[in-house]
Amino acid sequence: MRAAAVPNTADTLKGLDVSAYQENLNWPSVAAQGASFAYVKATEGVNYTSGQFSQQYNGSAAAGLIRGAYHFALPDVSGGSTQADYFVAHGGGWSDDGRTLPGALDIEYNPYGATCYGLSQSAMISWITAFSTEYHSRTGRYPIVYSTRDWWSTCTGDSATPGRYDPLWIADYSGSATPLPAGWTTYTLWQNAAAGTFPGDQDVFNGTLANLRTFAHGTYTPPPPPPAAVGPWCRRTPPATASRPSSTCSTPTAPPWRWTATSGRPHAVP
Repeated sequence: MRAAAVPNTADTLKGLDVSAYQENLNWPSVAAQGASFAYVKATEGVNYTSGQFSQQYNGSAAAGLIRGAYHFALPDVSGGSTQADYFVAHGGGWSDDGRTLPGALDIEYNPYGATCYGLSQSAMISWITAFSTEYHSRTGRYPIVYSTRDWWSTCTGDSATPGRYDPLWIADYSGSATPLPAGWTTYTLWQNAAAGTFPGDQDVFNGTLANLRTFAHGTYTPPPPPPAAVGPWCRRTPPATASRPSSTCSTPTAPPWRWTATSGRPHAVP
């Protein structure tokens, strides 16, 4: 297996995303370490709210970070519009105050069962579109979509529909954010590591601090990413459950994944 490249993030704006697994965070310390932004898990499905949400959401803002909330989608539980409403009602809204990022839709590997939640590709596209449309109707902003290229290809058939409106938050630990899922020509956020300087997952923003403030206020068009690397890449295909990986070789479209309890998300296997 070729070793994953070290992400070139020296000149990018750094941040983090956290969930209830990261308790009672010292946000002034996080800010002092160089974090500019944070995304905080608010909800999952229609029956879960994070017990750490207020401390993380309000604490990060008090420390000077620009922050937003994210919703972990469970498309097999209820419709997209229903989950968007639940998200908005439990901390996922947006206000044009210069310190609030648009809500994020975390749509990815199912930690509880079938990878695509039992939905066909067309049904999944409809679900995501319904969430995005309702969130926009409620807040005036389209949500940023968090996913991986592999999941997007598998579960939406590489749909380009959401990319027409929704910014992209790509998860890729290969050392490069590209290639991107179909429908997007660039990314706004890149989750590039499961651990690092900050608590939780490590992220970078595609732009400057002034650009981040622009994104907090409204529409922002990030610069295009550098060309994707090419070459053989041996990886494990994300399994339907948290185990039973299979081995394949391909170009570095996405890293191998595993589900970890530390953050509540699937993460790249070293």
